[in-house]
Amino acid sequence: MEWRDQGVLLTMRKHGESAAIIEVFTAAHGRHAGVVRGGGGRRMAPILQPGAQLDLTWRARLEDHIGAYTVEPLGARAGDALGDAAALAGLSSVCALLAFCLPEREPHPALYDRSVALLDALGAERWPYAYLRWELALLDEMGFGLDLESCAVTGRREGLAHVSPRTGRAVTAEGAGDWADRLLPLPGSLLGQPHAPMGDILAGLGVTGHFLSAHLVPSLGDKPLPAARQRFVDRLHRQG
Repeated sequence: MEWRDQGVLLTMRKHGESAAIIEVFTAAHGRHAGVVRGGGGRRMAPILQPGAQLDLTWRARLEDHIGAYTVEPLGARAGDALGDAAALAGLSSVCALLAFCLPEREPHPALYDRSVALLDALGAERWPYAYLRWELALLDEMGFGLDLESCAVTGRREGLAHVSPRTGRAVTAEGAGDWADRLLPLPGSLLGQPHAPMGDILAGLGVTGHFLSAHLVPSLGDKPLPAARQRFVDRLHRQG
C-alpha cells in the first residue's frame, strides 16, 4: 500500500530509540498516523514541528497497518511564530483541536483547505477573527454547526441577539423574552463582522467554546478538550 500527499503535522511523539510517530492532516487521507524512521533524532527535529507543511509518502504492507512515512519539508510555521506568543498559541490550538476532533483516516478536504489557509495567515492583523471563523467551520464539519441565519422563535433575520446553548439556533431579543438570561450572547463576530473588536471576538470564542465542550466533547468519549485551546483564549485575553 502506498500513497503520496501533502499535509499539516499535528502531533509527534518519539518511538523507540530513534523513530517517531507522527499524525498529519491531509486533504485526501484525513488525520493519518505513521512512523518516521529517524524522526526522533536531531536532524529531523526542526522539520517535525507542529503546523509544519510536509510532502508525505506513506507505505505499509496492509492498509490497516500504521505504516511508515517518508517526509520532505515544504514550510515551517512554528518558527515563524516564535516572536508572537498569541500566534504560537493559536497554532498549537489549531493542531490540538484537529488531532482531537478528526476521525482517523476520514477525509475532510474543505476543512483541510480552510486550516491551511488559516495557518498560512498566522499572526496577521485579523488572525483572531479568522481563527474564530475556523472554529465555527470545525463545529459545522463535525456535525455541531450553529444556525445563525434567522431567529428560532420568530423567524426574523434582523435583531439577532442570542444563541440557544442547546440547539445552536439564533434568537432575537423579542423571541428570547423571559428566557434571555439562559441564552448565550450573539456577538457581531459570529455574524460575519470582520472588524469586530477583540472583546467581541473573545465573546464569540466563548460561544464556540461552549459548543466544543458541551456538545462535541461528549460525542468523542471521556477525553477533555485540549488545554491548548484555553491557553490561546487566555493569551488573547491578556493581549486585550
